[in-house]
Amino acid sequence: MSYRFLEETAIADVAFEAEGKTLKELFESSAMAVTGTMVKNAEGMKGTETGRFEIEAENVEMLLFHFLQELLFLKDALLLLFNKYDLDITQDGDRWRLSGRARGERIDPAKHELIVDVKAVSLHNYLVEETSEGWRADVILDI
Repeated sequence: MSYRFLEETAIADVAFEAEGKTLKELFESSAMAVTGTMVKNAEGMKGTETGRFEIEAENVEMLLFHFLQELLFLKDALLLLFNKYDLDITQDGDRWRLSGRARGERIDPAKHELIVDVKAVSLHNYLVEETSEGWRADVILDI
C-alpha cells in the first residue's frame, strides 16, 4: 500500500498516484493522500473522532471518486480529517458499494500543521485500474 505525489502533472492542483494490493488498500492509500495533502504528519493523528460511510456507485472508479468527495465534505462540514479506515467494498450486480468507518481528529490549527485546503476531486486525467500487482489510481485534487 503506497502513494506518491505527481508534481509534474498539475501546477495549481495536487496530483497523486495511489496503489494497493486490494481495492480496500487502494481506497485507504487514496484517502491518506488526500489527508496528507492537507495536514503534515497525518499518520500521527489520534483516532478520537469517527466518520461513517455508505456509498454506492455504478463502477469502482466512481465509488472511489464519491468516497474521496465524502472525505472532503466531512472536512468542510465537521472539520474532520481521517487517517485510519475500516472499509468494506462489494459488488452487487452492476452496482458497487462501500461501507465502513474512519477514525481521525477534528482540525485544530494549534495542533495540526495545515498545508493546503483541498476543495474537490477532479475527473481530469482521473484513472482507476486493476494491474498485475493489484490496483492503482491517478487523482488530481483541486486546491
